[in-house]
Amino acid sequence: MYLYNLTLQRASGITHAVHGNFSGGKVQEILVSRGKSLELLRLDPSSGKVHTLLTVEVFGVIRSLMAFRLTGGTKDYIVVGSDSGRIVILEYMPSKNLLEKVHQETFGKSGCRRIVPGQYLAIDPKGRAVMIGAIEKQKLVYTLNRDGQTRLTISSPVEAHKSNTLVYHIVGVDVGFNNPFFACLEIDYEEADVDPTGEAAMKTQQTLTFYELDLGNNNVVRKYSEPLEEHANFLISVPGGNDGPSGVLICSENYLTYKNLGDQHDIRCPIPRRRNDLDDPERGMIFVCSATHKTKSMFFFLLQTEQGDIFKVTLDVDDDVVTEIKLKYFDTVPVATSLCVLKTGFLFVASEFGNHYLYQIAHLGDDDDEPEFSSAMPLEEGDTFFFAPRALRNLVLVDELESLSPILACQVIDLAKEDTPQLYMACGRGPRSSIRVLRHGLEVSEMAVSELPGSPNAVWTVKRRADGCWRLGQVS
Repeated sequence: MYLYNLTLQRASGITHAVHGNFSGGKVQEILVSRGKSLELLRLDPSSGKVHTLLTVEVFGVIRSLMAFRLTGGTKDYIVVGSDSGRIVILEYMPSKNLLEKVHQETFGKSGCRRIVPGQYLAIDPKGRAVMIGAIEKQKLVYTLNRDGQTRLTISSPVEAHKSNTLVYHIVGVDVGFNNPFFACLEIDYEEADVDPTGEAAMKTQQTLTFYELDLGNNNVVRKYSEPLEEHANFLISVPGGNDGPSGVLICSENYLTYKNLGDQHDIRCPIPRRRNDLDDPERGMIFVCSATHKTKSMFFFLLQTEQGDIFKVTLDVDDDVVTEIKLKYFDTVPVATSLCVLKTGFLFVASEFGNHYLYQIAHLGDDDDEPEFSSAMPLEEGDTFFFAPRALRNLVLVDELESLSPILACQVIDLAKEDTPQLYMACGRGPRSSIRVLRHGLEVSEMAVSELPGSPNAVWTVKRRADGCWRLGQVS
């Protein structure tokens, strides 16, 4: 059975964006999710423009999206969490220009249910395992490998369920080639659920829990759990093995904390605030989005606050032990749902509201006069650092993808007297709000431009021969 689906204008908002070498070459592509469709974008480094390679309707709701690469591989795969109750692994085939379904494993009922996995995805940085989690209770781990023909294989799921537990975020911890580790932000509501007074709910603390996948015994062990001081909203995996100290960065209200197993003590740094901020000074500050850039010699993080300010975060490491967290104001861009730092030196910003942007990273912000904040700087409890936002200095805008999201109001009326009504829509939020006008019709693509001799006043088509092709003629 084949279903026919026609969308006059595709969704323009982006809910997820990941980057990788999906075609197997040296050029990195960007895969974006627009809610119910996947779109593969490629950047032209010479012109700095983004063009679409492929658009696929998935006939469902994409809840999570991640890219991964098997150890020693040269090509990235895509794993999708959706409302289908299945985990789906896709591979881009450049010769056919399509996303081919490599694996599709069913584990639950369809629909966006809180106990059916699909809301969260986490990949082992070495590409050996993937954890797919639900908002409540259920987490499944699949082992990824190759067969004799170097084709991707996936194992049966291993359960890592825990009753009466809500999950906020999951990431894969970079531990080199040791057993894969996953870090989860969880909260146990068992006591709060049976306490009618509400006191237990007020005292319940969020926990950071590490899960270990034992590849030898093929089971998942709850390795370690620790309560957190502040309520956290998401985790960032720190490069490990030969590339870094491993561990996770915990993004919580007003603080950024580094944690790791072993002898590593916690490193805690306040999140800087805007000087003379017009917002409520008592409101907590959180990071909402992040991107990690790693080379053979260094790595850093770009973290964005809910006001759009991006900070470059680096770690001082002494003998695989982190001693200091350093933050430096980088630039301010629209608040993003996803940030992608490409190896070619571009930053793709999938905006939460309004148009999406592609920036070129002109400077890394190492040699400017911006103050650098450190966890080693003495501060009183509750105090924080302050900075002054400015115009773009390290980023240069090179391309813009138009987006109508969010549409807050719409009127269909023929104000232009064109005999065909136009759609007038109020889009965006705050200072980036706009009124967009949509007209019925097809876009015209300019294929070629030729200079005509003389001063033509008419153009028509003629055939060179009776059985030949059409050519242009002119009158001057």
